[in-house]
Amino acid sequence: MIIAFCLYKYFPFGGLQRDFLRIAKTVAQRGAKVRVYVLSWQEERPDNVEIVTVPATASTNHGKNKEYYQWVHQHLLQHPVDKVIGFNKMPGLDIYYAADVCYAEKVAKEKGFFYKLTPRYRHFAAFEEAVFRKGAKTELLMLTDRQINDFKKHYGTEEARFHILPPGIYPDRKYSAHAPDCREAFRQENDIGANEFLVLQVGSDFSRKGVDRSIRAFAALPDMVKANARLVVVGQDKPGKFEALASQLGVKNRVWFYAGRNDVSNLMMAADVLIHPAYQEAAGIVLLEAIAAGLPVLTTEVCGYAHYIDKAQCGEVIAEPFSQDQLNAALVKVATDETQRRQWAENARHYADTQDIYSLPEKVADMVMAPSSL
Repeated sequence: MIIAFCLYKYFPFGGLQRDFLRIAKTVAQRGAKVRVYVLSWQEERPDNVEIVTVPATASTNHGKNKEYYQWVHQHLLQHPVDKVIGFNKMPGLDIYYAADVCYAEKVAKEKGFFYKLTPRYRHFAAFEEAVFRKGAKTELLMLTDRQINDFKKHYGTEEARFHILPPGIYPDRKYSAHAPDCREAFRQENDIGANEFLVLQVGSDFSRKGVDRSIRAFAALPDMVKANARLVVVGQDKPGKFEALASQLGVKNRVWFYAGRNDVSNLMMAADVLIHPAYQEAAGIVLLEAIAAGLPVLTTEVCGYAHYIDKAQCGEVIAEPFSQDQLNAALVKVATDETQRRQWAENARHYADTQDIYSLPEKVADMVMAPSSL
């Protein structure tokens, strides 16, 4: 069995990319030949996965995406496969892994009439419609019910084509996979005080993930708390304007940015709270990773996985419409109420022990390798 995976870009610190790699590896381990089409690939190259780099010379992202699709389509005609699995929206997919929000819904809420006249809009709208239109053959692997409602609203997509997936946390992210003294050892190795209040944000695309909101909330901490606290932001993006905001708010020397780290699970073990006040987030796998680590969470209702924080009773979800004051107050509460913080951490660990937040790659592999359509 030959399975083709389509992903525009692979880099090691994206949630979508991590899901893709685990799924591809799981499918390969089950005996299928896996071929991956990418525009670019950073770092790890698995031995049991064939990586095909697609040439694209367009100056815009949507232009490169169109060239990617056309090239892959021709290559598949010459080198057929049994199934084509897409992690980005494009025509011709047998299965689409929906880690993104509904583009049509986003445009309806955020853009004006003239935006719909642009080549960018026409490209992304056409590629989304090819996947979700009524009558299309593509089976749809979804992370949240909210996604399904939006796509059905705009495209009338058949209910039977949607398949809800469980989360897929790496087992090594779980608190019990770490040494009992992991928190203390990591803090000592990284010059973080034993009693320092450590606020963590993890995620690429700082603007969409609400890093500005996190900095404002951190800056609003009481001076006595702030003097012994730091905000660590980890993700692939340009931090310049966010460093400027931290400077403007007088907390630049208490805010650290990292382009990406391979020890995020250890960092979660060392942190006191994960903050993730995203403006837009289809799922937010980092929220489940925090639960697995036993880490309290502050997040926003727009995140598809925010309901897990309520279910686990391990933090606070900021309702829409978003209130910066509410986020500020929530961070003050978690910083100053150690009893509440310990209870949230204990609740997170209990949820990680008793609920399935790990089996996504196995469930997708089951679907991908089924002999007929889902």
